[in-house]
Amino acid sequence: MSRPVNLYAAESFSADEADILRRYFTNLDQPVFALVNLPEVVKGALFARYSRSMSSLRRLFLDEFVDDLDITGDITIDATVGLRRAEALYDRVFFEYGDDSVAQLGGVHLACEQASNLLTKVLEWGRLMAYLEQSTRYIAYDQRLGGRYRYYRDAQVLNSSLGTRYVGDIDRMFTTYSELVPVMQDFFRANVPKQEGDSDFAYRQAIKARALDSIRGMLPAASLSNVGIYGTGQSYEALLLRMRAHPLPESRSYAEMMLTELRKVIPSFLKRVDLPDRGELTTRYMAGNRAAMDDLAGRVFGDAVGGPVTDDSVELMDFDPDGETKVITAMLYPHTSLPERTIEARVRSMSAAERVDVVRSYCGERTNRRHRPGRALERVYYRFDVLSDYGAFRDLQRHRMLTIEWQPLSTRHGFVRPEAVGAAGVDEQFDEVMGRSARLYEALSAELPDQAAYAVALAYRVRYSMQMNAREAMHMVELRTTLQGHPAYRRVCQQMHRLIAEEAGHVAVAELMSFVNHEQDLGLGRLDAEKRAEQLRASQSHPSSSL
Repeated sequence: MSRPVNLYAAESFSADEADILRRYFTNLDQPVFALVNLPEVVKGALFARYSRSMSSLRRLFLDEFVDDLDITGDITIDATVGLRRAEALYDRVFFEYGDDSVAQLGGVHLACEQASNLLTKVLEWGRLMAYLEQSTRYIAYDQRLGGRYRYYRDAQVLNSSLGTRYVGDIDRMFTTYSELVPVMQDFFRANVPKQEGDSDFAYRQAIKARALDSIRGMLPAASLSNVGIYGTGQSYEALLLRMRAHPLPESRSYAEMMLTELRKVIPSFLKRVDLPDRGELTTRYMAGNRAAMDDLAGRVFGDAVGGPVTDDSVELMDFDPDGETKVITAMLYPHTSLPERTIEARVRSMSAAERVDVVRSYCGERTNRRHRPGRALERVYYRFDVLSDYGAFRDLQRHRMLTIEWQPLSTRHGFVRPEAVGAAGVDEQFDEVMGRSARLYEALSAELPDQAAYAVALAYRVRYSMQMNAREAMHMVELRTTLQGHPAYRRVCQQMHRLIAEEAGHVAVAELMSFVNHEQDLGLGRLDAEKRAEQLRASQSHPSSSL
């Protein structure tokens, strides 16, 4: 039996060098390894120097960085770097290699707790960051925090003439929501009984999710949420500048708290945020542009709101009529040595059957929605104008690989009452909350327009535009039409899929999205997912003895 060829040259280190390296690298003899126990500024500086060096990363670390480290502590835990020393190390690399690329190499996990649902949309704007947000379908908002319902209490609102009314009205919204949580759970238990083989736990979780889904629209946008964020120094800098320029006081307040905490971890990456000729100038530029456009739009359109709204809407505003030809061209391009113009000419002469053959070969055998075709689908785009309840928007807005813009949240477009609410006989309570929300919104709009949206219940509609390529469309509409998804965003994405096929005429592209689900969910859509999760937990608790 022949011995495998070693494709990688192993590095040699002395015993003393190896002793140091083991504290910072996950192995000393493989070409793939991770860096551990190092401050973010050191990792950023190390990678920046690495890009301009012939040395391996471990050798570079030994030759040029280890002398700046304090490794006199307990070698079984980690090494530490004094803040001043770390910043000096970063600055030395910064001046030689530039800052933007280096600031992409250090990341931080940051928790932003007790943020309103308005602020979460500001936090989740950046594409190149990762987010996890507290869910309104798994967490009931009937529980209080510090003895108070969980909603944001803006200082300007509380100190205004409407402060007492604001607290009283939103407390009543939460009280009605809390009263309906057990009512809706009883309703779903009675109408979707537990089946043989369903575990008590999975069934209870599915019932809870369906009940909370049905009444989450009663919660105001002031409702609090927790958001976990992971991002690079560069991403955080961009986020903080946007937040500082935002008209919502809560956004500016959180920006300062975030900056304070981030500077404990990556201080050097955020030096420009406070500089008068950099961060402060950019913040003024962004705020000035927003104010100028608000003023201009007001002069052009006044308070025009269009015709009466009776339903959600999804409108395909723009697409490439020649998109499928371009997509098929892009599918073939990397597999030839021909110019793109030559390939496109051949595609145009293809029969329908030949085109389908290309598409099917490119797509392959997709056995689940996570099997996604390549970047050829990025050759064609779609732009949608959507009017849906704010709850659905909150979920769809998290898809970052698209261009999304939204209008201010208000009560002018009406609200969506889920069918289950009427079927359970609690439509009057639901509508009473909507009326209270609208009246409080109108009162706040006159005095504190930037904070008025806090009063708007999530069931009210908001208008937003979404532009995406076909690859992102495939990901979004397949994910957001699964039976366990919320009915509100399922309807939006089902309509997007129909428009791609029927109005754009991109039948082949639509057929690639084979995991789009157009069924109407009449049961507990979340139950199957809960069963799978329970099975996974059981398998992890009782690993097979044969392994």
